[in-house]
This record gives sequence, structure tokens and C-alpha cells, in this order.
Amino acid sequence: MTPAELSSSLLAVVSGVLERRGLADEVEVTPADVVLERPRNLDHGDWTSNVAMKFAKRVGMNPRELATEIAGELAEVDGVADIDVAGPGFVNIRLDAAAAGALAKVIVEQGESFGRGDYYEGVTIDLEFVSANPTGPIHLGGVRWAAVGDSLARVFQAQGALVTREYYFNDHGGQIDRFARSLLASALGEPTPEDGYGGLYIGDIAARVMATHEGDVRELPRAEAQEVFRSVGVDFMFADIKKSLHDFGVDFDVYFHENSLHESKAVERAVARLRELGHIYEAEGATWLKTSDFGDDRDRVVIKTDGEAAYIAGDLAYYLDKRERGFERNLIMLGADHHGYVGRMMAMCAAFGDEPGVNLEILIGQMVNLLRDGEPLRMSKRNGTVVTMEDLVDAVGVDAGRYSLVRSPVNSSIDIDLDLLTRRSNDNPVFYVQYAHARTRAVARNAEAAGVTREAFEASLLSHPTEAALLGALAELPRVVRQAAELREPHRVARYVEELAGTYHRWYDSCRVTPLGDEEVTDLHRTRLWLNEAAGQVIRNGLGLLGVSAPDRM
Repeated sequence: MTPAELSSSLLAVVSGVLERRGLADEVEVTPADVVLERPRNLDHGDWTSNVAMKFAKRVGMNPRELATEIAGELAEVDGVADIDVAGPGFVNIRLDAAAAGALAKVIVEQGESFGRGDYYEGVTIDLEFVSANPTGPIHLGGVRWAAVGDSLARVFQAQGALVTREYYFNDHGGQIDRFARSLLASALGEPTPEDGYGGLYIGDIAARVMATHEGDVRELPRAEAQEVFRSVGVDFMFADIKKSLHDFGVDFDVYFHENSLHESKAVERAVARLRELGHIYEAEGATWLKTSDFGDDRDRVVIKTDGEAAYIAGDLAYYLDKRERGFERNLIMLGADHHGYVGRMMAMCAAFGDEPGVNLEILIGQMVNLLRDGEPLRMSKRNGTVVTMEDLVDAVGVDAGRYSLVRSPVNSSIDIDLDLLTRRSNDNPVFYVQYAHARTRAVARNAEAAGVTREAFEASLLSHPTEAALLGALAELPRVVRQAAELREPHRVARYVEELAGTYHRWYDSCRVTPLGDEEVTDLHRTRLWLNEAAGQVIRNGLGLLGVSAPDRM
């Protein structure tokens, strides 16, 4: 019996109680109301539900009385071995071995689809992340967003969402001019401009621009030479950024150029729309948006007194463009230094008549610190100022880099110990999980050599305590994936596969898939091979949601 099947049975029982009491039309019960969870103490059963406490008041009963009524009916369901009512009204459920063990075959047969759901079926989501300025390599904060954003996109897709990964290409404004001046200064052998960009990469890009330009670009008038370095240099820098992301396992569906908002008159259209809605006014020679009407601490200038668009003008145009492209939900991932930005963005969303937190969400990520020998690593060899994506990958590889950045909540700062991530030991979380998967493959190879196949499956034979624990852990993946999507927390998947790996290792230590010596191959061995394959499949599925490989050998 799968958790979904048990949930359906529980839903039917609760619906029956409501119908008998004449409350079916007044009190609606949905699958979301009958959530099953694994109890912390497995002595209390395989699953527990607080559904009685949720509905007791609406039914007009004491929670324990309602729980007892639910338990009495649920006990009649095939596969349920025992039901206990605990505390204020928890319904604790224990399945018989055959019902619990059947999950192993279900997982193997479903393969990559196990763990997927339909919570966001057909919902269009635009997920904007990284969006680093094309003026230098991606720093560590952006690397965290690359890992988390891509994992979150995978989690959304696993719940049926239609996800577009989008990169906002900031190619309009003063930072591009500073970049061009820095390139030109490097080419001319001049010091880096005071407000410019340093690091070896500037010299690399400048040299590539000169190598591709017909003639000596340095002989052009300064303004003309700077324009060459701007247009060609930005393309080179962004190509490097794209390659770094691709090598990190992150590819975007849309690269949206900020400059296009100004060239296409999108800013003017957004201002016109807001003016029609009555949220634009003129004062002090400037054009303002009444964001204070929607919770912002003050109104915002959209068009400055000199006629130039303020920074928020691009945000207005870009948000409207996304909505016009048909995205129901728009998520933006920003660094901790953008915390003060949230209020005005939500006010902007509301000004367009949308719902903040639904049509627009902003996730704020905290800092990442790399440690080596217990000391912070602050300087990049290539960039000269901050640690970059290449520095992390060079130190620990893509898998360890991605996993270490995803496994913690984004709203907390994290310290990443490079020494730990290069160790082949159980202290290294990514090694621990990947080794569990490699062990499932080794068990499968040994089973094949010993003549153990999956020609038979007898679920009731999976009765060892470690088998019950492993089956329960495997059953959790669908709930974890849905929760990760609903809460925007892909780290839940990482923590889950770590716990699953530990449960698998304990089962491996207690239960053999291959017979010892001249021992005959039995259906117990064959059935355990199914369980081993199920464990490997679930670990693969979990790591796949994080963009991390599941090696067959380590």
C-alpha cells in the first residue's frame, strides 16, 4: 500500500463520517486535509495523521472521540494491521508487512516518475535567478542561486509546473560603461579606473577583444575604442558566464536583455498602463508611482526630472512583460543586499492589480563563506576580489559544489568547508549519499553474479525492522518533493536523501540480498533485491532533483 492509497482510504473514511452526520455539504474535506506523516518514534506506527484534530470542532466532537471513530473504520481497510489513537487525537497507523512491502515493487516499476506529483499541474512559473551583471565572473552568492534556483525549477517541474528559467541580462546602465573603460585601460596599459573593475579576467577579455577586431582598436579615437570594448567585451564576458553556468549544470530558457526594455518602449507602455489605473502622478518635475498606497514606505520616482528612466522603471516594464508572456507566478531570487527592495516590488505588483506573494514572489538568499584549513577564503585568483564559481568547482567539483549550496535554507548564511567536501568519508554529506547509491549498484551486481533475480516478489517477507524503516523512508519522497515545491525549499530534498542514505546503510548491515556460501537462493533474497533497487531509484530521483549525479561506482 502506497502512502497515496492510504491517504485515499483515510479521505474516504473522514468523508463518510461527515456524510453520516449530515455535514457533507457544509464541511469540505480535501486530500490536503488528510496528510500522513512518519512518526518520530516508529514504535508508534508507520504513519500518523492529525485529521481528527483538524475536523473535530467543525463536526462538533471531541478530537479523541472523532479519532476513535475514524480509527474503527480505517482498521477495516485491507493492509492496515493496527490503529492506535494517541494524545489529543492523533491516529497512528501500522500496515501489515505485505501492504508495506508492496511499495518496493511500485517504486521500481514507476522508476523516475516516483516522487512526482501534480500540485502545480499546468501552472506557468517564471523563475529568475543568478542574473549577475556581465561585468565579471559569477561570485559565490550568484553560485548559490545557480544551484538553488535550478534545483527549485526541477522540484516545480516534478510537481507538474511549466517552468521557464530566466536570466535578466543587465546590459543597460553605468556598470557597463565602467566595464568598457576598465577593458580599454587594460588594453592601453593604464591603471584601472577608480570606479572600474580589476582582476586578471579584465586583461583576458581585453586581449580577446583586440585579437578579434580588425586593425588595432587602440588606435581608434578613445570614445570609439571604448564602444568597441563595450559591445564586444560584454559579449565575451557573458559567453564566459553562460559557459560557467552550463558546466555547473545550469542552463536558462530565456536570457532577457534589460536594454530591450528601453529600445522597445516597454517602459513607456508600463507607465501608461499604471497611469490608466490611476497610480501615476507628476510632482517636482518628475513622474511618480504611488507605491505608498500599496504598503511601500514612500512613493517612487519612475521618470526623473531630466527625462531619464529611474531604476524602478525597468522593473515595471519587465514585470509587465512577464505577465504579458503568460506567467501566472513570477519568482525572483535576490541576494541579501536587496532586502530593502522587496517592499517596492510588491507594491508595484499590487499597483498592476496583481496579488503580491502569488503573482510575484521574491526569495532573499544569505551569504556563503568558503573555509579552507578553518579560515575564510576571500580572494579569487582570477577575479582578484571575490570567490567565484570556478574557484568552488576547481576546489570540490560540480556535484559537491551544488549539493553543499543546496542543502541549507537560503535564508541562512552558510560556511562551506572545502577540506570536508574533498574527503571520501561519511562526514562529507554528498559522498555519504552518493556512496549509498553506489552501494545499491554494487549489491545489484553481486546479486546478478550470485543468480539472484527479480523473478519473484513476496512483499510479506520484508518483515525485518530495518526493512520496515527503509520502506517508510522510501515512501516519504512524494511528500518531501511536494513540500519542497510548496515552501520553495529544495534543501528538504537534500536532507531527505541524507536520512534515506543512513537508513539504507543500516538495512545493508542487517539484511543480505545475496546468499552466503552454498546457501540456496530464496524468494526472500529476490524480494530484497526489489527493495535494494527501490532504494537506489529513490536516491537517484532525489539527487536528480538537485542536479547531482548518482554514480554506480565510487
